[in-house]
Amino acid sequence: MAMKWRKWDGSPHWINDVVYLGADEWGDWVGQPIGWRSHRPGADFVAESPNVTLIPRDHDDYTLTVHRGHPRGMRIYIDLAWDVRWTDDPLLSTAIDMDLDVVRRLNEQGTYVDDRDEWAEHSIRYGYPADVMTHLEARALELEDQVRAQSAPFDDATADPWLDRLITFGLDR
Repeated sequence: MAMKWRKWDGSPHWINDVVYLGADEWGDWVGQPIGWRSHRPGADFVAESPNVTLIPRDHDDYTLTVHRGHPRGMRIYIDLAWDVRWTDDPLLSTAIDMDLDVVRRLNEQGTYVDDRDEWAEHSIRYGYPADVMTHLEARALELEDQVRAQSAPFDDATADPWLDRLITFGLDR
């Protein structure tokens, strides 16, 4: 199963190998055990910590990834996106990466909006529509506030059972 990302112009971006874990009131949860692959043109990584990703049921403008035990203190990584959805293939979800990210680290860096420079550069390169930019800039700030407040689903209590399930499946070895 995979999450397949592209850029606004349709060019390929990240492909994350994941396993489906289940659904709750927030949407569908997929997981990536340690050692599973994420790759894009020019880059190839393996997961350094178990992580789960929420594909929201009621929003198509972000995905939420939560890590456990990340070596650089990464706890939450929200990809702001466009058109997050499942395809007709039940093993494939797709989204357009929109550059901005909301990050929560368990160190002095704390919570912040990341990649504003990439956002500015790509808004010109790809010609993002003004209404999309306005929406996502406001959404990034809203999500940053929700992460800081640790309101569901951006709290530990929502994601931790999914991380436990990933580990219980024995996939995280």
